[in-house]
Amino acid sequence: MNINSAKTFLIITVIIDSMGIGLIGPVMPALLKELGNVDVSAAAIWGGLLATSFAFMQFCFGPLLGNLSDSYGRRPILLISLFVMAIDYVIMGYAASIWILFVGRLIGGMTAATHSTAMAYMADISKNEEKSQNFGLIGAAFGIGFVLGPLLGGILGEFSSRAPFYAAALLAFSNFCLGYFVLPETVNEKNKRPFKLLRANPLGALKHLSKIVGVSRLLFILFIYDIAFYVYPAIWAYWSEERFGWLPIQIGYSFAAFGFCMAITQGYLMRKIIKYVGERKTVVFALYLNMICFFLIAFVSQPWMIWLLIPIISLGVIAGPALQGLMSQAVPDDQQGELQGLLTSIAAIGMIVSPLLMTSTFGFFTGDQTVLYFPGSPFIISLILIGFCILLFLKKGNNMRD
Repeated sequence: MNINSAKTFLIITVIIDSMGIGLIGPVMPALLKELGNVDVSAAAIWGGLLATSFAFMQFCFGPLLGNLSDSYGRRPILLISLFVMAIDYVIMGYAASIWILFVGRLIGGMTAATHSTAMAYMADISKNEEKSQNFGLIGAAFGIGFVLGPLLGGILGEFSSRAPFYAAALLAFSNFCLGYFVLPETVNEKNKRPFKLLRANPLGALKHLSKIVGVSRLLFILFIYDIAFYVYPAIWAYWSEERFGWLPIQIGYSFAAFGFCMAITQGYLMRKIIKYVGERKTVVFALYLNMICFFLIAFVSQPWMIWLLIPIISLGVIAGPALQGLMSQAVPDDQQGELQGLLTSIAAIGMIVSPLLMTSTFGFFTGDQTVLYFPGSPFIISLILIGFCILLFLKKGNNMRD
């Protein structure tokens, strides 16, 4: 198998996939206000519940799909996920009530293995010392799609709050067709292992992988980091509308700008930074940078300041791939799918906790009955969480079992 060709196919797949995700972001506040007949504060809470339902299913099914990909191959798991994702977007596009949106999110969460399977695929074709940088390529591809998706979503959202969902369904199905014809399999007899149901769940996978020296502490740090960082997808659209009165197209432009900067950061700058300072110092630098950004965003007073901060925010994203690279280097080849499935579950817990925490905080500090109006309050919570991550990462010792 030509490794460069495999990387190209994988990057194209992730770009198309992330375009579908970015398409619907700018219109969610408008759609939820329409279906629920509520204001933006209540819509933010509904949005948090929708994200939580999706993440809960990811948490339950991530390790199962990861273990299945270790045993039966990355290709079939990835293709099934993409096909069901297309159906999920169609269901959401036709939703006549918030409850149908919940059904769509539950179905989508069950097979949301695209990103984790792509990461396992990349680990399969990467040398040990190149894993962090190549995980950064996946992040860059996601960022490119996130440039194109919100731009198109913001434009389509001007015509209808449903149109972006149909466009996302078309992209997901096109992605399925592309993968069916061009995506080779990377799991062979050398790195295949028998499927074990006891390990195909979050607790079983965590129990097994935590026995590997150093991994358990990194898993916990990544979990806290995810809760903090998911403040952006959880609250950005609602916060920018409340703080600056932004329309869907403006929200889409801001998502696109972030995606563009993230693509440059993870596709180019991250490789340079890790080459010169290594994964550990990269993690520390990115965590400190995230703390600074959360503080500044919490108190930003003018829209133009956001555009200056977005490139700096995107640089902090490299903490995630660097942490994942450290863990992937410590895990055997025949357990890469299991690791990525567990990371999906950990991310899913973060996606459960973060939207609930951040949207409820936002609603409390922006509602009619609030005693202190402070839309930036969720970013202060994220700042505190990142500070905790830094303390854990710099703590002496290689492992944290409990």
